[in-house]
Amino acid sequence: MTLLAAHLNDAGLLITDGERILCREPGYVLLKDDGLVTGREAWASASLEPRRTQNHYWDDLRTAPLADARFRHLTTADLVSRQLETLWQRVAKPGDRLALAVPGYMNTENLGLLLGIAADLDIPVVAMVDAAVAATRRQYKNAVPVHVDLSLHTAMLTRLFQEGQAQYERSAVVDEAGMLDLYGIWLRMIAESFVQQSRFDPLHTAETEQMLQDRMLDWLASASSRESVALEIEYRGIAHQAEISSLDFVTAATPVYQNIVSNLRALYRAGETPALQLSDRAARMPGLADTLKARVGGAVFLLEPGATARGLVRRCVESRPGSAVTLVRHLPWDQSPVTVDVGGSEAAAQPTHVLLGNNAVSVGGAALALGTQTSEGERWLDLGPDVPGVSRRHCDICVVDGQCVVTDHSRYGTFLNGHRIDGSAVLQAGDVLRVGTPGVELRMIYVEAAHGA
Repeated sequence: MTLLAAHLNDAGLLITDGERILCREPGYVLLKDDGLVTGREAWASASLEPRRTQNHYWDDLRTAPLADARFRHLTTADLVSRQLETLWQRVAKPGDRLALAVPGYMNTENLGLLLGIAADLDIPVVAMVDAAVAATRRQYKNAVPVHVDLSLHTAMLTRLFQEGQAQYERSAVVDEAGMLDLYGIWLRMIAESFVQQSRFDPLHTAETEQMLQDRMLDWLASASSRESVALEIEYRGIAHQAEISSLDFVTAATPVYQNIVSNLRALYRAGETPALQLSDRAARMPGLADTLKARVGGAVFLLEPGATARGLVRRCVESRPGSAVTLVRHLPWDQSPVTVDVGGSEAAAQPTHVLLGNNAVSVGGAALALGTQTSEGERWLDLGPDVPGVSRRHCDICVVDGQCVVTDHSRYGTFLNGHRIDGSAVLQAGDVLRVGTPGVELRMIYVEAAHGA
C-alpha cells in the first residue's frame, strides 16, 4: 500500500511514488470511431488527424458536450476520466492511494468535478495540493519566490508567502504562453529554414509536419546546449537537412517570453528580490531562464523532473477516512533554505524620463506625481480634469535606492504593461504605464545625455 502523487499538468501528466517517475504523458486524446486513445499515442497522431485530436480538456473540464457533432455524446469530463483511468490502471496496485498536485488553471468547479471523476473510478484520492506549493520545498531567504511552470496552453506564475512554510499568496495564468504556443512558433521557423536551405517544405504534408513535432524536444535540447541545431528529416527515402542558430529559437519566442516577463514583474513590489523557481519543463525552453533573469532580476532556481509530485509525496498530509478532500495551499519545507543575494537583483535599464504624448518629463530628483489635481510645491504631471478612472493623486514615480519605482495611490489601479500592480513596482525603459479607463498611456524611456552634459 503506497502513497502515489500525480502532477496534473496537461503538458506532462506525471505520477511518482517519490523515488521513480512511474508514468508521464501529455494531455492528448484521439477520438476514434471505436473508442478513445490517450497520451503519447494520441500526441503521435495530432498532425495526422487534427480534427479528431483534443488537448483542451484538462483546462476546460466540464460536462458540456464536445463541439464536434460526431462526438456530441462525449464531454471533456469523459476525456479526463479516460486518461486518468488509464494512468491509474498502469501504475496502481491494490491499496495504493493518490495525492493530487493541481495546476493554477483549474478552478473550484474543475476541482470538484475532478474529485467526482476520481470517486467514480474508485481512485482513493487522499489529498489535493496547489502544484506550486507542492514544488516549493525550501525557503528562499531575503527573497520572494514565484513558481514558474508551463502547461500546454498557459504559463502559470504563483507567488508564495514564506511565513514558517510555503504558502500560496496569489497567481497569474498567462494565456497564449504555453508549450503549444512556443511549439507553433518554432515549428514555423523550422519549416521556413528547411524551405530556404533545402527547398523542402515539411508543412506540405501532415506526415512530415508530425515528424517536426516528434523531433521538437530533441531539437530544443540541442538549442539549450549548443550554438546551432542541425535538423534532418527523411521523407520517401530522401534526407533533408537544415541548420538553425540556437539564438534564433530565443528570438522567435520573444513575444511569448515578454508576456511572461510582464506578468511576472506585476507580481513583485518595489524593493523585493525575486527568487524565480522554474519547473524542469520551463527550464528546457531555450533562453527562457536567461530572459527572466535579465528582465525580472533576482536569482533563478531550476527544479528537477518530477519535483512537484515528489515534493507532494514527501510532505503530504492525508485526509482522514470519510472526510472531504479540499484544496491545500500550504505545506512545510523539507529541504535546507537557500539565501538569495539581494545585490544580484539588477535587471534591465532604468528609465530617465516618462513620455506623455510628445512631452518627456524627467523622473530624476523629486517624486513626479500623476493625477487630475495639481498640488502646490510638488512636481506634477497633470493628466487633465476629465479622465475616467483617474484619481486626484493617482500614482507617483520616483527613484528609490537606485531603482525607478511607481507607487499606486488610487482606488482604480495603476497598470504596468497591461497588468495591475500590487501597490508598487520597479520600472524599466520601454515599460508602458496606464492609468484610467480606457486610460492614458505613458511610456518609460531612457534618454542618453549628450557628451559633456
